[in-house]
Amino acid sequence: MGSETVHHVLMVSFPGQGHVNPLLRLAKRLASKGLYITFSTPKNIGHMIQNSTNNTNTDTAIKIGEGQLRFEHFSDGWSDDDPKRFDLDALMHQLETAGRDSFVQLLNKQAELGRPVSCVINNPFVPWASDVATDMGIPCAVIWVQSCSVYSAYYHYFHNLAPFPTVEQPDSSLDLPGLPTLVSDEIPSFLHPLDPYKTLKDAILGQFKNLSKSFCVLVDSFEELEREAIEPMLNLSPIRPVGPLFKYTEDEDKSNTIRGDMWSATDECIEWLNSKPPSSVVYVSFGSIVFLEKNQMEEMARGLLNSGLPFLWVVKPPPTEYSEDAGRVPDGFIEEAEGKGLVVQWCPQDKVLAHPSLACFVTHCGWNSSMETLSSGVPIIAAPQWGDQVTNAKFLVEVYGVGVRLGRSKDHLKGLTREQVEKCVVEVTSGPKAQEIKANALKWKKKAEEAVAKGGSSDRNLQAFVDDIRRMASK
Repeated sequence: MGSETVHHVLMVSFPGQGHVNPLLRLAKRLASKGLYITFSTPKNIGHMIQNSTNNTNTDTAIKIGEGQLRFEHFSDGWSDDDPKRFDLDALMHQLETAGRDSFVQLLNKQAELGRPVSCVINNPFVPWASDVATDMGIPCAVIWVQSCSVYSAYYHYFHNLAPFPTVEQPDSSLDLPGLPTLVSDEIPSFLHPLDPYKTLKDAILGQFKNLSKSFCVLVDSFEELEREAIEPMLNLSPIRPVGPLFKYTEDEDKSNTIRGDMWSATDECIEWLNSKPPSSVVYVSFGSIVFLEKNQMEEMARGLLNSGLPFLWVVKPPPTEYSEDAGRVPDGFIEEAEGKGLVVQWCPQDKVLAHPSLACFVTHCGWNSSMETLSSGVPIIAAPQWGDQVTNAKFLVEVYGVGVRLGRSKDHLKGLTREQVEKCVVEVTSGPKAQEIKANALKWKKKAEEAVAKGGSSDRNLQAFVDDIRRMASK
C-alpha cells in the first residue's frame, strides 16, 4: 500500500444478504473515489460469497477507480454449519463476544502491517463495532440500510420524542415531522409493544444508543425521494443520503464482477427473460429471510397461473427448522407451469429488474428491493411482512405511487387468496391506474439516476464524506 493510499477504511457487515449488499456497494463506490477499503464479515458468510462468486481472494486487493478493495473476514467462533446461527439471540451474543474479540485482532493486525485503519464503517446490527473503533481512537460512521423515514421513526422512539403504540393502546397511529400519519400496522413492526422480535429491536436501538460515536450516518436513499423526512432530521442527526447504492455499479465494469451473493445465481433466468415480450413478466421474490406458509404458496401459485402472464418466481430452499411444507411450491406446480413460468432458487435481482421484459415485481418491500425497484422503474405489488417492510409498502404505494398492496403485514397475508393475487397483477399491469403507476415508476428511476450521477445530490454527499475521512486522518 503506497503512501498515496494511506486512507484505509474497514467496513464491517452483519452476516445477512440484505446487509452485505449495500455495504459492499458502498465499499466499491468509496474505493472508486480513491480510498483503500477492507470489507469484513464473519468468515462463514465470507466463504459463501467466495464460493458463489469465485472472486474474493483475500490476499490481493482489487483495483477500482482510484482506490482498492480487499476482503478479510473475522471469526465468530462457530463452524460454518453450526445450527445455532438460525437462533438470532444466540448469534447476536456470539458476534458481540467472540466476533468482537476477533474483530479487535483484525484491526490491530492492519496497524502491524503498516496500513492502520483511518475509519470504521459498520451497519446497524453490529453496533459494538463502533464501540471498538471509539475505544481504539478510530473515527467511525454507520450505514443505515433502511429508509430515512424509518430512521426517523427509530430515532424518535429511542429518544422518546413522540408517542408510539403501547400495550394499553396498541392501535394508536404515529405522527412524526415530515412524514404522513402512519397507522398502527404501518409503523416499523419491531416498535410495537407486542412484537416477538425483541432481539432485532434491541440490535437496531443499540445503534442509537452509541450513535453519538459516529461522525456520519450514511443512508441508502436519496434526497429527492425523501426530502420531507430528511429535513427535520438534519438538526438531530448527521445523516447523509448516498444512494441508491445499487445504481453505482453500472459505470464501474470491473467492480460489477465483485458481488456479495450468498447463493449462486445462474444466468438461466436472464436467458428465459430474453425470450419474453417487453413488459410482460411478473417477477416474484420475498428476499433472503421471508418464507410463505404452505397455503400462501398454493394461493400465490394459482394466482400467478390465473393471471395469464409469464412469471419468474424466486423460491429459496427454506431452513430446516421451517414447517414441513413452508416455502415450497405445490406438488406438480413446476410441471404445470411449464412454458408459462420459471421457478428458480436465486437470481441476480439487479439484472432481472433492469430487464425490459419485466412488467411488475411482487415484493416483500425490504429496503434493498425497494431501492432497486425504484431505481429500475418497475411497478410493484406490495406484500410486506414485518420490520420496516410495512412502512416501506405505505410509501411505495401511497407516497411514491409506484404500485398496489397485496397485503399490509404478515398477519394480513395469512389469508392470501389467488383472487387477490390475480386482481393485483391485472391492476398494476393493465388496469385503469396502470399507466399512471408506470409513469411514476419511470419518474423515480430518472431521479435516482440523477442523484448518483457525477455532481448529483448523492454523489456530492459521498464526496463530502470521503473529504471528511481524509481531513480526520491528516490530523
